[in-house]
Amino acid sequence: MGVIQWIINLGASVFLPILLFIFGLILRIKPGKAFKAGLTVGIGFIGLNLVINLLSSQLGPATKLMIHNYGLHLQSIDVGWPAASAIAYGTALGVMAIPIGVIVNVVLLLFGLTRTLDVDLWNYWHVAFAGSIIYLLTNNMWLGIFSMVVVTMFTYFFADLSAPKVQEYYGLDGISFPHGLSAPGYVFALPFKWLFDHIPGFNKVHVNAETVQKHLGVFGDMTVMGAIIGLVIGLLAHMSVAKVLQLAVNMAAVMMLMPRMVSLLMEGLTPISEAANKMVQKHFPGKKLYIGMDSALAIGQQSVLSASLILIPITLFLAVILPGNKVLPFVDLATLPYFFALFAAAFDGDILKTVIAGAADIVLSLYISTWFAPVITKLAKAASFNMKGNASISVLSDGGVWTNFIYIMTGEKFQWIGMTVLFVIALLLLFWLKMRNARKDAMAAKA
Repeated sequence: MGVIQWIINLGASVFLPILLFIFGLILRIKPGKAFKAGLTVGIGFIGLNLVINLLSSQLGPATKLMIHNYGLHLQSIDVGWPAASAIAYGTALGVMAIPIGVIVNVVLLLFGLTRTLDVDLWNYWHVAFAGSIIYLLTNNMWLGIFSMVVVTMFTYFFADLSAPKVQEYYGLDGISFPHGLSAPGYVFALPFKWLFDHIPGFNKVHVNAETVQKHLGVFGDMTVMGAIIGLVIGLLAHMSVAKVLQLAVNMAAVMMLMPRMVSLLMEGLTPISEAANKMVQKHFPGKKLYIGMDSALAIGQQSVLSASLILIPITLFLAVILPGNKVLPFVDLATLPYFFALFAAAFDGDILKTVIAGAADIVLSLYISTWFAPVITKLAKAASFNMKGNASISVLSDGGVWTNFIYIMTGEKFQWIGMTVLFVIALLLLFWLKMRNARKDAMAAKA
C-alpha cells in the first residue's frame, strides 16, 4: 500500500504522464514521441490547475464578502473536492481503490462489458470516497471493498453511455469520462433533455455560445461574457471598484485560458488515442476502445464555463432560500464546471438549458450534502483531516452527487443484500449497453 500511496501523492499532473508514456511504449509509439505526448498532458494539467486556482483565488474573497454582506450563516462549510480526495485516500480503505478499480476495469474489458480503458487512475478517489463512507457506517471492510467494485462498475457504465456524445460534441475521438462527478451528471441531464424537447416553443430555443455572440456582438464573446459575469459577482459582493474590475479581468482570463490549457491536454492525448485505436482495429477488428480520461478535457468548453459561472451566484442564492439546507457552498463553487461538463453535451451546448437543469442539480446536491455532513465530518476526523476550526464540514461535489446517495444509503440500510442488488443492476446495465452498441455497430457496418 506504500507504493500506491506514493503514486497518489504524485498527483495527476505527474502520475498520468508516466502512465501515458508507458502505455505509449506498449502501443509501439516511438519513445521520444511517447515521452513528449505524456509530458504535454502533464503540462496541460498543470496549466489547467493554475487556471482553476486563479478561479478559486478570485472567487474565494468574493464569496466571503457575499456571505458576510447577506448574513449567510449555515452550519456546514463546503470544503470542496481537494479536501474530499485527501479524506478519501487518507482512510484505511481508500488506498485500495486504485487496485480494485484496475482489476474491475480489466475484468470488464476481458468480458467485453466496457469499452473504457481507464488511464485516469488518480480519480479513483471518487470510488474511495463512497467505499470509505460505507465502511465507516457499517464497520465492515469487506462490504466497503465490495461497494467499491459496484461503484466502479456503475462509473464505467456512465462513461460508456456518455462516450458517443462526448466524442461528438467535444470532438474527443476515442475518449470517455469515467469520472465520479461528471459522468453521473450526464444521466441526470437526460430526463431534462426529454422534458425540454417536449415543451412547445421552448424546444425551438437554442442559446449556445455562437447564438449569444451572434445576437450580442462583442458582448456575446465568451471572454467578454466572463468579464461581465465577474462584474456581476463583484457587485453582488459589494467589492470596491478596483476589486470588481480585477475580478472581471480575471474571470475573462479564465474564459480565455481554460480552453487553451485543455487544447494542450488534447495535443498530448491525440497520438496515444490514435495508436490505441489502430492497435484495437488490428488485433480486434470491429471492436472499439475508449481511453478513459479526466473530464477536465471538457471544462474549457465555452458553454460549460459560461453556464458554470452563471450558476455561482444562483448556487449561493439557493443555499439561502432552500428550507432545510445547512451547507454553505464555498470551495466547490470553483468546481462547478466539473458538475456540468456533460450537461452541455447532453443539451448540445445550450447554455440556458444547462443553467436550468444545473440549478435543479444544485438543489439536489445541497440537500444530499446536508444529509452527508455528519458522516463526512466523522470520516474527516477518522482520516486525521485538518478541520481548520469548523465543527461541521461537507462537500458539495461528491458529497452531493445523486449516485453516492444511492450507494451509501443502500450500503448502510441494506448492507450485503442492497449492494448485491446494485451489483446485479450494474451488471445488467453493462450487458444491455454492450448489446445496444453491438446492434448500432452492425447497422453502421451495413450502411
